[in-house]
Amino acid sequence: MALGLCFVVCTSLVSSLTLGFGERLEREREREREREREREKDPSKLYLLGSHRKILLTHKATGASTLLCWNSILFKMSATAATSIGMGGGRPWTSTTSLTASAKRIQKELAEISLDPPTNCSAGPKGDNLYEWVSTIMGPSASPYHGGVFFLDINFPNDYPFKPPKVTFKTRIYHCNINTSGHICLDILKDNWSPALTISKVLLSICSLLTDANPHDPLVGSIAKQYLTDRAAHDKTAAEWTRRFAQ
Repeated sequence: MALGLCFVVCTSLVSSLTLGFGERLEREREREREREREREKDPSKLYLLGSHRKILLTHKATGASTLLCWNSILFKMSATAATSIGMGGGRPWTSTTSLTASAKRIQKELAEISLDPPTNCSAGPKGDNLYEWVSTIMGPSASPYHGGVFFLDINFPNDYPFKPPKVTFKTRIYHCNINTSGHICLDILKDNWSPALTISKVLLSICSLLTDANPHDPLVGSIAKQYLTDRAAHDKTAAEWTRRFAQ
């Protein structure tokens, strides 16, 4: 009798523990599905999830200090990825001995940009893929883009650095060298690319393009024409777009 009662009690205990574990597992799966839905909605804002949301959405009040916080977040995330779960082309890169030449180069640039980011810029892996990065650029003060935070996607080819990275704006911007798809007309991303260049230098060149556009080699002819013939109207529209889309 006592043995039977003990068996019933033990069975009930095991069942309750199993049920509790199942419930916790299902809740965790639901949270993961929610995170995936957030990523699918806007991959460029991957780092805005959770506790990071407040930091970037208060940049109008905090100014330059926002970028400092953003760099700190990217450094922590990048350092974690670089030592644990990073990957290139689906392969783990936890040890430098297992890395391809392109992955080693990207990892080296990641360490450099994390410790010493270019002025007004941040960049790092989106998640656990070493070849896909997200970047932010703060609009230069001497431009109509001042006060805006612009998100960019960076995709490294498998034969990097012998081929240039693909860099596109995810935030809309009124600029004669950047079209509505976010493509950038910049010589070092095309024919003038060199393996000696780094992603830090690319970001600095893009910042320079925001200050000094190149209307003689435009992607958007109408904006280039306005830039040359009515600079005041151009700058007014560019500032309006910055307030609308980048703040």
